[in-house]
Amino acid sequence: MQQAVVAEDVRRAYGDTVALDGVDLTVEVGEVFGLIGPNGAGKTTLVRALTGTTDAEGRVEVLGAPPRSVDRERIGLLPQEFSPPERLTARELVAYYGGLYEEARPVDSVLADVGLEDDAETWYEKLSGGQKRRACVATTLVNDPDLLVLDEPTTGIDPAGRRALWSLVERLADGGTTVLLTTHYMEEAETLADRVGLLAGGELVAAGTPAELVAEYGGEPRLEVTVEGDVRAATAALESAGYRAVETRGGLAVGGIAAREIGDVAGALDDGGVPYGALAWTQPDLEDVYLALTGTGVGSGGEPVDREAEPADAGTPATTTVRTGGDRQ
Repeated sequence: MQQAVVAEDVRRAYGDTVALDGVDLTVEVGEVFGLIGPNGAGKTTLVRALTGTTDAEGRVEVLGAPPRSVDRERIGLLPQEFSPPERLTARELVAYYGGLYEEARPVDSVLADVGLEDDAETWYEKLSGGQKRRACVATTLVNDPDLLVLDEPTTGIDPAGRRALWSLVERLADGGTTVLLTTHYMEEAETLADRVGLLAGGELVAAGTPAELVAEYGGEPRLEVTVEGDVRAATAALESAGYRAVETRGGLAVGGIAAREIGDVAGALDDGGVPYGALAWTQPDLEDVYLALTGTGVGSGGEPVDREAEPADAGTPATTTVRTGGDRQ
C-alpha cells in the first residue's frame, strides 16, 4: 500500500528531556491510525515533527515529501490547544480559514459535514464544548485535506460530543481521508483506528490492529467474583471444579473464563455453599495491552498501576458485563 506518513528513527530532545527516542512509524493512505499514550508520552511532539512544526532528527516524509515541503492544502491539522476568536460565528470562523487557501470548500458544505449547519450564526463562545471542537475540526476540513491530523480531538468534551466527533471521523475515513489522531481514550482508539501505536516515554513500544495487540499482549478473559463469605472456601470450591482462582481485594478472579461459562462458575460456588454477590466478566482491551507493555495506565494519566491485588496472568478489567447473585448458602 502507498504510505501517507513515514517516520524512521525520529528523535527530539528539549535540553536533558528526551521527548522522542527513535520512533519508527508508518501510516497507510486511507487508514485511520491512532497514536495512544498518556500526557507526556511524546504524542504532541511526534505530531509536530510529522507536520513540520518542530525540528527533529531522523527521516520524516508526509505524502511523499519532507513535511515542510508538502503543499499545505493537502494537510489539515488540529492542535491539542486551539482557541479561535470567540466573537466569530461558526460560519465566520470557517470562512476565515477558508480564505487562507487558494481553493477552499464552500463554507456551508463544511458546516454540514461537522453538523453545525443549524448553528452557523452562533458565536463560538456560545457553542457547547462538543460544538466548539467540531467547529475547530471544520477549520481543518475547509481545504479538503488528503491527510487529517487530530491531536487529542475529544479531550474535555462531553460523551455525546465525543461520539458525534467519532461519527465525523468515520465518515471522513469512509470518504478516503487518511486520519492520524492522538488520544488517551482507549475506547476512542478501538472505535476509530484501523491500526494503533502505543507510545511511552518517547518510544513506540508496539503497533498493530487493536485485535492483534490485544491477542498478543492483553491476557485472557476473567470473571471477577465478589465473595461474601470465606474467600478460601470459595477458592477451594472453584479449584475443585477445575477453575483457576486468584484472591483479589474484592474477592476472587477466575482466569480464562468465556462469557458462556459464567453460569458454570456460579454453579460451582453454589455447590460449594459459598455466598457471593456480583459476577463481573471482563475481557482484555488496549488498556491491558498498554499496562502489560509499560507497567503504567493510559486513562489514569500514565501513573504506575498497583498490581498487588491483580492476578499475575490477567490485566486490569475493562469491558464488563455484570450479573448479581443473591445470598446463596
